[in-house]
Amino acid sequence: MSTPLDLTGLDLLVRVAETGSVGAAARQVGMAQPNASRVLAKLERQLGLTLLVRTTAGSRLTTEGEVVVAWAREALTAVDRVVLGARSLAAQRQAHLTVASSLTVAEHLAPRWLARFRRDHPDLHVSLDVGNSHHVLERVVSGRVPLGFVESPTVPRTVASTAVARDRLLVVVGPTHPWARRRTPVTAAELVASDLVVREAGSGTRETLVRALDLAGHALGEQRLELASTAAVKAAAAEGGAPAVLSELAVAAELATGQLVDVPVADLDLSRALRAVWLPSRRPEGPAAALLRLARSGQASPRSSA
Repeated sequence: MSTPLDLTGLDLLVRVAETGSVGAAARQVGMAQPNASRVLAKLERQLGLTLLVRTTAGSRLTTEGEVVVAWAREALTAVDRVVLGARSLAAQRQAHLTVASSLTVAEHLAPRWLARFRRDHPDLHVSLDVGNSHHVLERVVSGRVPLGFVESPTVPRTVASTAVARDRLLVVVGPTHPWARRRTPVTAAELVASDLVVREAGSGTRETLVRALDLAGHALGEQRLELASTAAVKAAAAEGGAPAVLSELAVAAELATGQLVDVPVADLDLSRALRAVWLPSRRPEGPAAALLRLARSGQASPRSSA
């Protein structure tokens, strides 16, 4: 049999068995009786069996029809389980939103977005999966999360993206570092020659620095100290032994208290966009779309949003 069975025909057949009438069965499913008769006739042709004997007093099942009705009830029950199960899964998914975020966004922007989001969606449980930009892109591309936020200077063609905020990187040192008292900007050449404290490979902050240096004709080279968190890099820089390059969002508090000092750089563009990313085939919808709209509505530079 090449043509799939029409579930409507099976449903009608079961209802005829229960009511003894094609007309009554048709009324139960909201169908005109002639249409119901055509559906049942098609079912008989597909199965190659006579399922009903039609009389002036009504319709009764043939022996074969009674067997098919028993199977039809099992099939319809199974379909109901599929539909109810799918609706249950959809409800659970609707009630729980997981998004992924890189560290800078997670620590300095996402808390404000999520606080506003929760006010509008009090019954929704939201989880934030935090890692570096490479981790976030991996989660989005694999389909594990419908939405991610990254700080890398570029994103692969496998994802769609939109800017949600502007940021820039700053060269910072501890107050005892020689550059803290410097009167002239540091050059890119001096920066790469210094013993920088840097984030790990896969970090959007590191990728932004590498790209900016590359555009200026310099290479970062191998550094002696790589750390996997912004807090660790800040702490190492604050000790005064080495400079670091970090997000303006991430060091605002330390600059205000004097724990870190902002060192101007002469010939590097360290500005960047912070982006939302998603699979083109899985455009955010429902709660994920609402969160994306909220994040985009607050798009601003760190200084203007402070």
